[in-house]
Amino acid sequence: MGITTIDGIIIILYLIVVALIGSLSGGRQKSTKDYFMGGSDVPWWAVAFSIVAAETSTLTFISIPGLAYLTNLNFLQLTLGYLVARTIIAFLFLPAYKKGELATAYSFLETRFGYRTRRFASVVFLFTRIAADGVRLFATAIPLAIIFKSTALFQDWSGFDIYLLSIIIIAIVSLIYTYTGGVKGVIWADVLQMLIYIGGAILALFILAGQLPSGFALSSLGDKLEIFNLDVGNSIVSFFQEPYTLFGALIGGTFLSMASHGTDQLIVQRLFTTRTLKDSQKAIIASALLVMFQFALFLAVGLLLFVFYDGVTVGSAGAPFAKADEIFPYFIIHSLPVGVKGIIVAGLFAAAMSTLAGSMSSLSSSAMLDLVKPLMKKDMSERRALHISRWITIVAAFILTLVAFIFIRMSESVVEIALGIASITYGGLLGTFLLGLFSRRTTETGALVGFSAGIVVMLSVSLAPIIFGLSPLVHWTWYVALGSAVTIILGMFFRHPES
Repeated sequence: MGITTIDGIIIILYLIVVALIGSLSGGRQKSTKDYFMGGSDVPWWAVAFSIVAAETSTLTFISIPGLAYLTNLNFLQLTLGYLVARTIIAFLFLPAYKKGELATAYSFLETRFGYRTRRFASVVFLFTRIAADGVRLFATAIPLAIIFKSTALFQDWSGFDIYLLSIIIIAIVSLIYTYTGGVKGVIWADVLQMLIYIGGAILALFILAGQLPSGFALSSLGDKLEIFNLDVGNSIVSFFQEPYTLFGALIGGTFLSMASHGTDQLIVQRLFTTRTLKDSQKAIIASALLVMFQFALFLAVGLLLFVFYDGVTVGSAGAPFAKADEIFPYFIIHSLPVGVKGIIVAGLFAAAMSTLAGSMSSLSSSAMLDLVKPLMKKDMSERRALHISRWITIVAAFILTLVAFIFIRMSESVVEIALGIASITYGGLLGTFLLGLFSRRTTETGALVGFSAGIVVMLSVSLAPIIFGLSPLVHWTWYVALGSAVTIILGMFFRHPES
């Protein structure tokens, strides 16, 4: 049974409500500070919810249950690194950011090194965010394609047209409240959307639990309940290639989260909206605890799906799904009751739009404040700056949609594509920030050389196996740590003489 009229009404009402809440809660913006920083008066708990919603895309919602179905609970180890990283960000990064009343994450780099470094970091962020979130926007089409194909209205539509429609709908709704509500509207919409998709996942978990075979015991899952992987491999090479080991997850998760939450404007922008430094610190640490709960929930759903489908092999002749990403969406569409189905599909929309809206806002803020405004006349009015900022938001939405269209023909490994794109540049970005925080003698030349080298090395590490048909040199969880190390080591060669 596909989507019913009742489910469709629930989904449409949800889209209308979230657009209204995002638009109205943003208030009336009179300046770029209001538009991009929310007037710096957003409660810390709302920012914590928004951070988690922003880092949770449709990929997370559908892929983590699929990962647990295929493997076990090892993925949860990453959250330990996330907690360590966000504690470091709270007490090392945020005081430096708040001290200077900065407008973007990259303002700090200008203060420490110079405008060239700020501009380079902003450009790298823009390209990375456009590519990575274009993939995430496309991924939304995976569950929606199943939904639309199960509806009589779309029976004659091609797969390409269905993907095209779903991408456009989500992009337009996200643009409406991002354009009108600014970052404050995005944050309050994120709060609603996190409650929706977490509520949907909990609902699915209870329904699955109620359909378990009588006498079922969790212990029967055996190795699938394994959380900690203490395997260190037989050699140094295998140590770095082994997926989701405790050491790899702890170290890799720490570096990945330091980069994504300490240097990426998508998250840092939200931390600038709080009233005080203490509020920002509470928000970032609370987000780590929320992510732990969220990942555990999604993984638990995956384990119960494994039981529900009797562990049928993905892609086999008897399996109703061709790949892991389709397992949870298939269950939603074909096994949930009317009404509940609509709520959980709304949760899929929520996961997608929270990331997309945040991406639009962060892209426009970085482009405007890091690139456009420094080149404009100093006497430009705030009204004109706000007008330009909103136009940049529209352009960002248009570009993200175009990038998503590019990926419609690709149906494999979208999760790894998204993670890989971000991880390639995160190392150079994080390494440059660490140089700025801890090396007072490193010059701007050193920062730029190290930053560039970190990106080039990680491009080589990630692309070489593809080009030459080799196995991956290192697992993706090590990408950011390796890129950061290269950036810091090379950057340290260019230093001011001791005074």
